[in-house]
Amino acid sequence: MEMRVAASFGRGLALLSGALALAAPPVERARELFQRTEYQAALQLLEAQSNKDAAVHQLTGRCYYLLEDFKKATEAFERAVEAEPNNSDYRLWLGRAWGRRAETSIFLTAPGYASKARQSFEKAVALNPRNAEALNDLFEYYLQAPGILGGGVDKASALTERIRELDPAEYHYAQARLAEKREDFQSVENHLRRARELAPQQVGRVLDLARFLAQRGRWEEGEAAFRQAREMAPDSPKVLFEQASAYVGAKRNLDTARELLKRYLASGLTPDDPPRRAAERLLERLLKKPSGGSAAHKLKLMLHGESTTRAPTWGMLQLAQRLFQQPLQRASAS
Repeated sequence: MEMRVAASFGRGLALLSGALALAAPPVERARELFQRTEYQAALQLLEAQSNKDAAVHQLTGRCYYLLEDFKKATEAFERAVEAEPNNSDYRLWLGRAWGRRAETSIFLTAPGYASKARQSFEKAVALNPRNAEALNDLFEYYLQAPGILGGGVDKASALTERIRELDPAEYHYAQARLAEKREDFQSVENHLRRARELAPQQVGRVLDLARFLAQRGRWEEGEAAFRQAREMAPDSPKVLFEQASAYVGAKRNLDTARELLKRYLASGLTPDDPPRRAAERLLERLLKKPSGGSAAHKLKLMLHGESTTRAPTWGMLQLAQRLFQQPLQRASAS
């Protein structure tokens, strides 16, 4: 009898939770959908709002950003900044949207968008000098961009002491990036290892080192670092993605990479994880062959568990590949 009552009570709680979720204000429901990476569903609720404040515009922009509609993302972030011009985070996301527009635009418009990204990052840092994400993004811009677009290694280097004040581990990551620019790979490794020592609980620091070792062809050490990352965070989708990305980049262990990506796409992702579309592109790259049918069709077959051995290309054009030097991909945000 007691078990039946308990079961009934549990079902009642579940129904009540569902009812409360449906009764929640639309913007709160949109935030919940956003956290589950259901961006289109979140946008439907947000776009239906008649009185949109800065926070609604910001969330709208982030949805469009993660859906890779960077024009609409820029427009939404601009409205957020217009409503709250002194909000450092809003300026940061506006800079990111301009940066992505630069990466994906034609060559003639890319420099103008890149400069707007820089201006937004600089304003974000000026508004809040302790905004670590804005400081890191400005550092990366300075490091990658040519002087004509307001970049420069000297500018990037000057920011590192400010980064050290906020996050000593991130300071060593920044030093690794500077060393990579100089092609001083021993210093890159030393700084990445020091970053890991200073932040032993951050799996992203282990992933940074694993990716570097893989890129240098030191696979035995790289695999050991990936194993350590899996042990630290066995349920982390990011670990699956980073290991698969390393394999695909090196054209190594491609069957394993495919399985890792399928597991990643089946995971409960959040906006902090690499975008679902990025994983799909890696699968497309795995499937790319000179001939033999539709890659999109084969990707669909793969995602539904049917075997296939071919498919399309990594479609993202990076501004860094056209105007700047392609950076070391980072994983240390977590």
